[in-house]
Amino acid sequence: MDAMPHANRANAMRLVALAPWPIVKDLTRNFDGNDFHIMRAPEVGLVMLRGRMGATGNAFNVGEATVTRCSLRLASGTEGHAYVMGRNLEHAKRAALCDALYQENAATMLPILSAIETHLQAQQQETASKAAATKVDFFSMVRGDV
Repeated sequence: MDAMPHANRANAMRLVALAPWPIVKDLTRNFDGNDFHIMRAPEVGLVMLRGRMGATGNAFNVGEATVTRCSLRLASGTEGHAYVMGRNLEHAKRAALCDALYQENAATMLPILSAIETHLQAQQQETASKAAATKVDFFSMVRGDV
């Protein structure tokens, strides 16, 4: 097993797709010089979200979500594909480029993936601390207890 949790392609792409666009834009700003051909231009579409009650019930349609997808091929022939939530065409293109570059040489992407992972963990901790600040503990006292 790899020492780094993002050391596989699926998890690497998950990190890039979940990262906020300003973070991806900043971390991949030097990728603009890469030579690539767009196979499927970034396009916006909808996907159906499905859910289950209690994770055991029958599946049902929750609603639709907007996604953007893109596919490209590097000059070397390596293909990159990406889906990201929302309508950001440039995010999908950079994510597809990250996918192709990861396949060619994962080591070059590890610092970027580590930075994204650190940012996402910090965001999660901030959200958790804000939620914890609003927690209310309810308790009952029986008559006669002091």
